[in-house]
Amino acid sequence: MGARMVPFAGWDMPVQYTGIVDEHKAVRQSVGVFDISHMGQFIVSGPGAEAFLNRVLTNNITKLQPGQGQYTLLLNGLGGVIDDLIAYRTSEREFYLVVNASRIDADWAHLETQLNKDDEVMMANASDFTAGLAIQGPKAREVAAAVFGSAASFPEHNTILVTMTDNGPMWLCGTGYTGEEGFEFFMPMETAEMWFRKIVDAVKAAGGMPCGLGARDTLRLEMGYPLNGNDLSETRTPLQAGLGFFVDLDKGDFTGREALVKQKAAGLPDKLAAFRMTGAAPPPRPHYPVAFAGEIIGEVCSGTQSPSLGTGIGMAYVSLSAATIGSTLEIEIRGRRFPAEVLKKPFYRKPSL
Repeated sequence: MGARMVPFAGWDMPVQYTGIVDEHKAVRQSVGVFDISHMGQFIVSGPGAEAFLNRVLTNNITKLQPGQGQYTLLLNGLGGVIDDLIAYRTSEREFYLVVNASRIDADWAHLETQLNKDDEVMMANASDFTAGLAIQGPKAREVAAAVFGSAASFPEHNTILVTMTDNGPMWLCGTGYTGEEGFEFFMPMETAEMWFRKIVDAVKAAGGMPCGLGARDTLRLEMGYPLNGNDLSETRTPLQAGLGFFVDLDKGDFTGREALVKQKAAGLPDKLAAFRMTGAAPPPRPHYPVAFAGEIIGEVCSGTQSPSLGTGIGMAYVSLSAATIGSTLEIEIRGRRFPAEVLKKPFYRKPSL
């Protein structure tokens, strides 16, 4: 389809088809489809699955009813983020985890170390056998109706529909990484090309287009969503990353909880702040130095030129005083410093109708 391919987490991935800006705008205005077959899928089941996952993940998985999902994090003993993921409850005793491509092996190894011999838990790594597509944008429902039939249920936000078809199982998940309405669709890899072609045809008929990694990155950053490896790492906690909402310190013990309780009591050493360039400036990029009050205090974690806003945006770990909304930072770009303002996420908000 003319995509420009790049290596990513051991995969060859399309960074763009027609162009990042065009693909970004298609998702904001109509619809786009992303190949997310690189993502990992784990199935955790058994009588002890709920208790086990609640012991290793930060969010409270007991709150999920069958068919529901939640954003959550997998931490090391020091409270650092191994991965951020989506956990869906598919039945009373089964859960479907969607994890980041670059963390599949690390996640699996960590979960195995957390299993006790008395845990009545079975784990299956379906990553190598499962492909995935993300359909995102205001016309996502139109695409779903065209592909699956108008009578098919559209997965609402944070829900999962598991369906058996003549082509094997399908998992339809009502989540996304763009801030737009949409769904993810996971299927056996043997059927992926057939489904991809069907969905691309429906997306094009709705005025959209296939989209690559480049637009996926600009879309998620406009929403202030973190990217593992850039904004999240094993050396910083979810509290520092501003993800405390997805950490339930009151649910009982879980891996990393003690470290988080201590950090919360002592005060955060730094915090992930969102900033927007003010005035004419080149776009900020990862690893550019960040200054506050004349001193270099950190570096850009994620940064780009926002197609929706027409200005540079980014996120960086900075001191608490520098992270205050309205603070002025300076981003050093090729030896020059350009002003930026700290603001509240998300960067982009949908225009009110």
